[in-house]
Amino acid sequence: MAERDDGARCDADWIRRRFLTDPEIDPVREDDAQHVGLRPAAVLVPLVARLGDVTVLLTRRTDHLHHHPGQISFPGGRVEETDVSSVMTALRETEEEIGLPPDKVELLGELPEYVTGTGFRITPVVGLVHPPFELKLDTFEVAEAFEVPLSYFLDPANHQRHSREYQGRMRQYYAMPYAGHFIWGATAGMLVSLYRYLVHK
Repeated sequence: MAERDDGARCDADWIRRRFLTDPEIDPVREDDAQHVGLRPAAVLVPLVARLGDVTVLLTRRTDHLHHHPGQISFPGGRVEETDVSSVMTALRETEEEIGLPPDKVELLGELPEYVTGTGFRITPVVGLVHPPFELKLDTFEVAEAFEVPLSYFLDPANHQRHSREYQGRMRQYYAMPYAGHFIWGATAGMLVSLYRYLVHK
């Protein structure tokens, strides 16, 4: 079982207890985040309760998509008119994108909204995913799904800050490279929120 830097185990019971405390944390936002005209969206942050470790399930978007091609993301998308809640959006989109049924997800709670520079207000819904399960990827949207040990994201040494010029100004963002995958932007920002929530920093 993986351990945090303070020796505590990163198991499902520990994660459940952390969500029961409902701490107040500083939200992570992009430095060019908008504050008006935001479009609501939701993603599932799937924590897979594997024997010996808890992992984070991530996807890589296909290269031909118009928005964010090839990027690492959580399953999710825009809130539709028929969605009664952010939870419904996250679970619906997850099943559509990777074939993970809602009955495999134990809902734990929500992280603070993540506001993007592209005008989205994203609600990250956190759930424990209980194996066994078999994914069925929507190959139009999802190139691959993979798992990363949660302990990797709970180590602040892996939280990098990068900057690049975008539309005439320098933009800073989080990045967490892992095993050939460059996890950055909104996904990395929400992982930092998860870190702050679980360790209360």
